[in-house]
Amino acid sequence: MSDRATEDGTLDCAETELPVPDEPMSSIEAYETEDGVVFYDANNPLGWLKASSTVTLEKHV
Repeated sequence: MSDRATEDGTLDCAETELPVPDEPMSSIEAYETEDGVVFYDANNPLGWLKASSTVTLEKHV
């Protein structure tokens, strides 16, 4: 797969959107730490992100 620009200015890419899961929040779990709340995917607990700012989960799901 490439991501080069084509003559018409679009990207030469095989996939343009991420797949949408059947149940988006079915495997999301959370726990509290001294610094805040950690949300993680129970099916992939080693796949995580760190944010430097707070976001409301409802707005992004």
